[in-house]
Amino acid sequence: MAFLGVLLVGLLCLGSSVHGYGNGWINAHATFYGGGDASGTMGGACGYGNLYSQGYGTNTAALSTALFNSGLSCGACFKIKCVNDQRWCNRGSIVVTATNFCPPNSALPNNAGGWCNPPLHHFDLSQPVFQQIAQHSSGIVPVAYRRVPCQKKGGIRFTVNGHSYFNLVLITNVGGAGDVHSVSIKGSRTGWQPMSRNWGQNWQSNSNLGGQSLSFSVTTSDGRTVVSNDVAPPNWSFGQTFAGR
Repeated sequence: MAFLGVLLVGLLCLGSSVHGYGNGWINAHATFYGGGDASGTMGGACGYGNLYSQGYGTNTAALSTALFNSGLSCGACFKIKCVNDQRWCNRGSIVVTATNFCPPNSALPNNAGGWCNPPLHHFDLSQPVFQQIAQHSSGIVPVAYRRVPCQKKGGIRFTVNGHSYFNLVLITNVGGAGDVHSVSIKGSRTGWQPMSRNWGQNWQSNSNLGGQSLSFSVTTSDGRTVVSNDVAPPNWSFGQTFAGR
């Protein structure tokens, strides 16, 4: 897997959305899942697959409906600290990337098991990262959170799957805002074409772009756009991953 030039670190956006950088701490709750080795957190609704090989590790979270934004929050980063519970809270804070969805449970009340029901703000953390801010036996703790810029090494990664008239591109390792809101693709013999979000951070194009070098334009929720020209050579094939310049 290539690691080339683009590094989006520390991009700040003033006048951002309700969960954006311009806000202070917001109250929420946190639980954990996935086991002590976080193996149960692999995959997920954002489509990242193996979180270790994709570089996300165990500093990940599944978001409640109110935060997940139908998948548009995938890749966003949050700083979280345990608050207002001296018995269960540990000192310090963590930074996690949104990689999954915590589904609602309408059969349970919001304050007794339906932690991820709307309109609650809730983080279901991987167990290893939860234990950095709270005692394992607590189960659920009150937290405060805020959006922070994602710090990633290397360029944005594009994993191209699909077949001749169906290009499904998984976009990972996005710095700055982290959450991709629009993508365009260009072959060496075409103009720019908007892609549609299929699910999570998988974006699709229905053009036959075989035998052409591929370029991508990625725009995140803070309005920043990064153009990675000719990241895939003309002889690219499905299943390969390329890094932006």
